Amino acid sequence: MAVIGITAILAAGMLAGCSGGADDNGQESQSAQAASGDSAAQSSSAASEDDGASGETQSITVSAAASLTDVLNELAEKYKEQDPGVEISFTFGGSGALQTQIEEGAPVDLFFSAAEENMDALEEEGLIDTATRKDILKNEIVLIAPQGETSVSSFENILDSDPQIALGQAESVPAGKYAQEIFENLGIWEEVQSHAVFASNVREVLSWVEAGEADCGVVYATDAMTSDQVQVVCNAPENGPEVLYPAAVIKDCANPDGAEKFLDYLTGDEAKAAFESYGFIVLGE
Repeated sequence: MAVIGITAILAAGMLAGCSGGADDNGQESQSAQAASGDSAAQSSSAASEDDGASGETQSITVSAAASLTDVLNELAEKYKEQDPGVEISFTFGGSGALQTQIEEGAPVDLFFSAAEENMDALEEEGLIDTATRKDILKNEIVLIAPQGETSVSSFENILDSDPQIALGQAESVPAGKYAQEIFENLGIWEEVQSHAVFASNVREVLSWVEAGEADCGVVYATDAMTSDQVQVVCNAPENGPEVLYPAAVIKDCANPDGAEKFLDYLTGDEAKAAFESYGFIVLGE
């Protein structure tokens, strides 16, 4: 009986040992499967990230003169139809103010100015890729008044009716600087200043005249075309300033290739038709 008991105990021990070994092997097998699963998950995640990177939206940041607002927004939508992976964001304003922002390090890929001098300044400072610089458009300066009867008849006689005159700030708004040049040539700039209210961009000038908050204003011909609430009184005198719109890629910007590709589009046939429909004169190469 004692022998049988000892034998039974030994057999039970052996069975327990075998059972324990099976559990260990099972745990090791499960760990290996888990590790394999983690590795596969990591590979899948990496592949997913790679796929996301390849389909990532490309961003182009453009600083442009306020007078280009309508046409560039339209052209950006057309461009995205050709290249859905592109997102174009704009900052519109006075070209002088935009120049200052770029000088201070604003993240801009492409600058589209309403004046040569703002682009010249950035070029002198080494802030643009000079190989990409292009004169794209030409515009005209006009004197506008609200629709209906007006006592304003010309640049030369603008002070006859003691009007309030809306102008862009000459220091930061090219249209304002062009207006100053016209009135200086006429010898009446000092008097005009005493009748003037100054805006931060040319579209603000337009809005003041539309609302009747100013009796007249000086804007681009293309701005006047966007509104049925104003009338063009006259064009600038023949010896008035030449209004050119240059564009260039900013040196060391985040997306130079995308910016240059969009700039090339802006000189193509589709863009040319759009610019002309808004009243701009498109310059040749």
